[in-house]
Amino acid sequence: MTKHLTLAVILLLCTLQSAKAQLRVVTELSPPNQMLENNQVTGTSTEVVKQILKYAQLDAQFLMYPWARAYQQAQKHPNILIYSMVRTTEREKLFHWIGPVALFKLGFVTTKERPDIKITHQSHAIPYRLALQRGDISEDILKARGFDYILTADIVKSYQLLIAKKVDIILDDARYLTPLANSFGLADDSFRFVYEVPELTLNGYLAASLATPHEVVEELRKGHEKVKKSAAYKNVMAH
Repeated sequence: MTKHLTLAVILLLCTLQSAKAQLRVVTELSPPNQMLENNQVTGTSTEVVKQILKYAQLDAQFLMYPWARAYQQAQKHPNILIYSMVRTTEREKLFHWIGPVALFKLGFVTTKERPDIKITHQSHAIPYRLALQRGDISEDILKARGFDYILTADIVKSYQLLIAKKVDIILDDARYLTPLANSFGLADDSFRFVYEVPELTLNGYLAASLATPHEVVEELRKGHEKVKKSAAYKNVMAH
């Protein structure tokens, strides 16, 4: 019995050690959750993911891509982690789900120079020029409701179109407007949150590709349970 237990522990350690050399974490640019500073992936959700990896005693390389490419990487390759991804029925069987690392309360955003934009019902936004990120869950939801839109690689590109007056509205969380404004060197009140879309209050998850070893997934889930108790986690997940 002891011999078998020892062998099992050795096999687990070998699996985890092998994963350490292979694990990659992919994400998109989405301040303040995921940012790129001095060629390093940072941000509030990123720090949560790093803490999960630390508790799991796993090392990983963080890479930032446009969302559609990050999603493709996580679907096609083993030992890939991805965040912050909304958990949907369609995606449920495509990944191992570790746990939430972000909370989104999305709605329509415009600039303070557009006081004429007034939205009191979701349908009121349909006539406006809208930018969404390619592959984002919001695209599926709003397309089904009759919206037309321009697709961008990431949220920063959407903001750039908004600033350049090439679109009228974009989707983001009201909590993120000031950080995004500051990242462009603009005043805190440069953007205006107009209308919250109830269907787009969603958790963003850390998930793993299906070919990721079961032992690694379980260690990550244990790490997530520990991180959930931290003040940093509670701050990220706060409304």
